[in-house]
Amino acid sequence: MLPIVLVLLDGLGDRAHDVLGGRTAGEAAATPNLDALAARGSCGLLYAVGPGRAPSSEVAHWAMLGYRPDEFPGHAVFEALGRGQAVNDEHVFAYAALRPAERREDGWWLTGRPDPQRDAEEAAELVGRCDGIEIDGLAFSLEQVWRGEAVLRIAGGADDRVTDTDAFFRDRHPVLRPRPLVPEAGRTARACEEWSREAMRRLEGERFNVITLKWFGRPRRAPNFRERHGLAGAFAAESAFLRGLGRCVGLEPTEAKLDLGFVAERLEAGDTFVYVHDKRVDEGGHTKDPHVKQRAIEDLDAELANLPSERAIVCVTGDHATPASPEVIHSGDPVPLLVAGPGVRADGVTTFGELDCARGVLGQLRGADLMPVLLNAADRPLFLGSRPTPVDGADGYPDREELEALI
Repeated sequence: MLPIVLVLLDGLGDRAHDVLGGRTAGEAAATPNLDALAARGSCGLLYAVGPGRAPSSEVAHWAMLGYRPDEFPGHAVFEALGRGQAVNDEHVFAYAALRPAERREDGWWLTGRPDPQRDAEEAAELVGRCDGIEIDGLAFSLEQVWRGEAVLRIAGGADDRVTDTDAFFRDRHPVLRPRPLVPEAGRTARACEEWSREAMRRLEGERFNVITLKWFGRPRRAPNFRERHGLAGAFAAESAFLRGLGRCVGLEPTEAKLDLGFVAERLEAGDTFVYVHDKRVDEGGHTKDPHVKQRAIEDLDAELANLPSERAIVCVTGDHATPASPEVIHSGDPVPLLVAGPGVRADGVTTFGELDCARGVLGQLRGADLMPVLLNAADRPLFLGSRPTPVDGADGYPDREELEALI
């Protein structure tokens, strides 16, 4: 059986751009290494959550790693885990962000954010001023992570089924009232609204005078990666919330960019799954300049010359599309996908890009299909109809230690 290496180029998918001759940034980019890998393997397109649906990175990753929506704990939980905070299912978590806002006829409108360097000390003091508020038996505590952004922990029997107060648009936008998604969350939503108003009272007259909330969630029980897939290994990412996601599923988190030396080391150490994330393509897409995104893909391709496809199943794909135009954050466009390694069929695709990969043998996949496809390529497919594991939703066989425990 072969190990699996998943290289995730964040925001890889794109739209076609006139300035690139009607091509996406990936199609226009010179990518000799990815092209060679595609020529040796099987290709297709990936929709992390489904055609036309624009997921956040954490939602896309959760599906692609083989986990279900009902097991999803939320971005704020990942932030807490990635920052080394303790979490438990007795608490609800949200991500809190200090912002400047101005009063208009139709509400409070956000007008910017603190500067990470210039405003860091002031932001920390203001966040601390809003720590330790209690409303209707719910205790709200804040732990700053950077530039006035913090993890909010709610104790006392809160419900996480509450909508965001941060509208999360690209530019100026209003602060929203939190709403319960189910009647049982009414008490928590009302308390969060009162907490937001109390925070504004404590920040009145300051440059940064509101704290928005988003990404409510709480830890939920789910099998770890070893139980669900029979794999164990490392999860390398620069973003704290992604490292928290890796920790949540039982993969060893490491703060790192794309580093093939790291991949080789982990394979030599016996890892059966190595995940490496790189955000530079996504950052290029957010500039809204197709040429910047094209160059980011070309720069990354130069770093992919020695992917270990001779001794592992190697997959290169993205989590979602970050179009270099128009003004959308993410989109529901497909992402190119390639899988290469010993025994993987060469399907005739020789160029890595959306239209070329669409001709590949893998066809169009959803996020939930990715781990079964990789496990199959690695000679680890779950033989449906047998009883290899008691783990709900298992995609792969348990490893040897777990299998022995079932005897």
